[in-house]
Amino acid sequence: MVSSSSVPPAASPVGTSRPIAVAVVEDETHVRQMFEVAIAADPGLQLAFSAQSVAQAKALAQTHAAQVYLVDLGLPDADGREFIRWVSDHQPGAAVMVVTVFGDDEHIVSSIAAGAVGYLLKDAPADEITQHIAELVGGGSPISPSVARRMLRHFKAQHPALAGLGGPPAAAQVPAGQALSPREHEVLCLIEKGLTYEEIAQALGITWHTVTGYLRRVYRKLEVNSRGEAVFEARQRGML
Repeated sequence: MVSSSSVPPAASPVGTSRPIAVAVVEDETHVRQMFEVAIAADPGLQLAFSAQSVAQAKALAQTHAAQVYLVDLGLPDADGREFIRWVSDHQPGAAVMVVTVFGDDEHIVSSIAAGAVGYLLKDAPADEITQHIAELVGGGSPISPSVARRMLRHFKAQHPALAGLGGPPAAAQVPAGQALSPREHEVLCLIEKGLTYEEIAQALGITWHTVTGYLRRVYRKLEVNSRGEAVFEARQRGML
């Protein structure tokens, strides 16, 4: 276990350039150390803590909350998806990126359903993963190419009627589970107006980090990966 006694809290006020606080939840020592070294080498990142199990991660996350969690799925005491759900419930502003050897449909889809907004396979280089962390905080959803292909195949299999369509209908119905909350809708409206994350944070009296948290949930509900796609899809669904 990596000691967390000297790790500062992960607050990230608007207008500051504090490093992104990252936590690593990984039971394989060499993989965990590889991530720790890569994080330490990047001036834009800071290690919040490292944990080897779900129980340990939950305990440390309560006192050393991170902005980004790198989570393996095959942990010794519980499935990593349990921790992903815990983060979604207790720290909705944080982002979880799965880093695992599991590339099958069941693990991919259930991890995203649990709240993960990124999914990388362990064959990705450590320095590439640190680049994906910045992408994640910026509102993106980093996904390994092979995982993205499986997700597309899964989506087409689940929605065969859409396979030959060029795009969604102009006023598609919004499934009940995908409706935006009032604050998510407010953030999206400001995105549509072209405001930056910091301008939105100042307008709503929240932090930049909280804005990206709302926007990640918008992306997940609309099944998109960028600001432009989110605005377009929301218009197509009659939400803007």
